[in-house]
Amino acid sequence: MLEIPNFYSVIIGTELLNGRRTDAHFTFLNQQLLSRGWEQKASFVINDDINLMENVFNLIKNDPNSVMFCFGGIGATPDDYTRQIAGKVFCDGKMEFHEEAKNRIINQFGSEAYPHRINMAYLPINAKLLKNVVNNVAGFYLENRFFFTPGFPSMSQAMVVEALDKHYPKSSIKKYRLIMTIETSENDLIDIMKKIPSHLELSSLPKILGDKRKVVISLAGYDKDEVDTNFELFIKFCKENKKEYILKDINF
Repeated sequence: MLEIPNFYSVIIGTELLNGRRTDAHFTFLNQQLLSRGWEQKASFVINDDINLMENVFNLIKNDPNSVMFCFGGIGATPDDYTRQIAGKVFCDGKMEFHEEAKNRIINQFGSEAYPHRINMAYLPINAKLLKNVVNNVAGFYLENRFFFTPGFPSMSQAMVVEALDKHYPKSSIKKYRLIMTIETSENDLIDIMKKIPSHLELSSLPKILGDKRKVVISLAGYDKDEVDTNFELFIKFCKENKKEYILKDINF
């Protein structure tokens, strides 16, 4: 397992972008990751476009710590491109009929497995399977970190849980987060923000309540001492400028 994996989701479906359906994948995956101490680095919602899919897959592949969950496009209809593009990007175009995937389809559909459904067993070489609790047509994954599931939440959600339970059950590295609310404007804090190392997770959320300006500062990282030291810059500002503030610390 990667020491600190970067999780990505790719949600494929023109019907999501044109409003015919609403997405349920992002929220479910995010909840599952957060409950295990992980978080997403990025999420893509894209239409069924071959070039776009290939570019997104390549972008994720180029991150050496990437873990991807892809939803949709692994069926048997002409607009289901995911298996083909996954084979091209992750396996140099090498594909094969996966015997176990074939057997599951045949056992589920009998003679109706042919001529079309059986093609859902044509997978990138060396793919491993994810169980489909609805109709036994498997999802699949590559290198224990690129997971491909159907677009139907009733099928994909169990596959997400299976994949995470098996390969990424719980983060052993804790992220340490400090949060403070300061009665000041965001502009007053920019010089301090510039001093924070880029590998720390810094965010500021300005709030305007009547004639009062407040800023919620969040700073997080995996080294508690480093987070504490840099966070102290904001506390020092408050004390020197007599700004009221409220502190909160979170282990995340």
